[in-house]
Amino acid sequence: MMKTMGWKIVLILAVIVFSVVMSYPPSEKINLGLDLKGGMHLVFRVETDEAIQGQTDNAVVRLKGVLKQHSIQFEKVIRQGRNKIDIIGTSYEHEERLRDRLDEEFREWDYIFTGTGVALSLRPNVEMRMKEQTVNQALGTIQNRVDEFGVASPVFQRQGSDRLLIELPGVSDKEKRRIMGLIRSTAMLEFKKMVDYGPYPTEADALKKYNGVLPDDLMILKWTAGHPRYKGYSVLQAANVITGRDMKNAQHSLGEFSAPQVNFSLDSNGAGKFRTFTAANVGQHLAIVLDKKIISAPVIQDVLSYESMITGNFTVEETEDLALKLRSGALPAPLRIEHEQIIGPSLGGDSIRKGLYACIVGLFLVMVFMLFYYRTAGINSIIALALNMVILLGILAYFKATLTLPGIAGIILTIGMAVDANVLIFERIKEDLRAGKAPKSAIDSGFKKAFVTILDANLTTIIAAIFLFQFGTSAVKGFAVTLMIGIVASMFTAVFVSRVIFDLIYAQKKKLKTISI
Repeated sequence: MMKTMGWKIVLILAVIVFSVVMSYPPSEKINLGLDLKGGMHLVFRVETDEAIQGQTDNAVVRLKGVLKQHSIQFEKVIRQGRNKIDIIGTSYEHEERLRDRLDEEFREWDYIFTGTGVALSLRPNVEMRMKEQTVNQALGTIQNRVDEFGVASPVFQRQGSDRLLIELPGVSDKEKRRIMGLIRSTAMLEFKKMVDYGPYPTEADALKKYNGVLPDDLMILKWTAGHPRYKGYSVLQAANVITGRDMKNAQHSLGEFSAPQVNFSLDSNGAGKFRTFTAANVGQHLAIVLDKKIISAPVIQDVLSYESMITGNFTVEETEDLALKLRSGALPAPLRIEHEQIIGPSLGGDSIRKGLYACIVGLFLVMVFMLFYYRTAGINSIIALALNMVILLGILAYFKATLTLPGIAGIILTIGMAVDANVLIFERIKEDLRAGKAPKSAIDSGFKKAFVTILDANLTTIIAAIFLFQFGTSAVKGFAVTLMIGIVASMFTAVFVSRVIFDLIYAQKKKLKTISI
């Protein structure tokens, strides 16, 4: 008997040591959720219709280029609504050539020939796929930005078809405004050739040079608010030289006279385009456009390729945030905030105190009951219960799980379920003792008979907890995680550890007549 007991005792001690090491100190090892730590609870709606409209605008530009490239006559190409395009003024003799181009290069669009041209509409399945990709890409981009910012244990989750739930525990008042800017900024970076620097006080003034009608290959953009030298509008080429998608990396740094700037590097494709453009435009202005506003327009002084910098009237914080947003990529669509809740740390601290109080009171009452009703065997269950709590905290810390207020409720429920297994075992033992079995035989029979019942009850609960974790909100997931961990720990302590304690106390007694239960 003692030979088989050796490895069991070593295993129990190893589990105890592992759990204590992993969970100590709990304040540093256990992550707290939003409801316990305080922070921000945000629900955003992704404006997928605007993303579709943007795709349609890109298709308009691409379509104009294709028509000109293949010498297909047309008067104009315009967007109608968010997902329709009209080609106006096409010639009948070019119909077959136009049909071939549409079939070859615009397969995602349905089209019909009308009396005045061609009407294109985005296919419904393509539009649905684009919306799904837009929401998923927005969630991934936000997650990258927040992770780089360094928020501990954030929660990112889709809600419905176009909503995103974001929880940021432990965010300070100073960080809230900055994080909101990081999340909501589209961060679409474009480099464009400056055609007419200006700057003009109004857009109408900029148009006067073109008799009120801007050519298709040009655009007018406003300088960003607060620029010290330039206010107003400048005329740029519509086509991009490079964009943020061509970037490999971006980092904040300090340049000449310790002025904050963003150093960036390009991939091979972007470097080739940048080299060709700068070589042909030395001495000209290059406009740097962020979210459709000009942030800087330096003069090209030399041929550039793989590495360059973005300079301007930036603060250190602005360059850090710009570099972070460029590394994480641009949002595919704007975000509209639908719900914002700020939870203060004092409220979270109050929840922790009340949760701990509930745990302690529940644990104390369970211990009193077990001691009163099962006497010495009750001490066995109390030891197993205490070990169950230690293992639960150790596993939470090991998997870096986040403890929430519903998670504390799961711990309290686990206390009851842990002793429930002991109650089943003890009642089986008492039944066998009343039937006239010897104490050692009753102990052995009690554990064997109760095991199947305990396993069945715990498996059904784990299955329910898995569904809660899969389909529940973040708070419900916290409850499900602690419940599952608690059930697994209680199976180990109630069945395995309790049996070892019984064997240590009673197995060495050759003539065992009674046990205290």
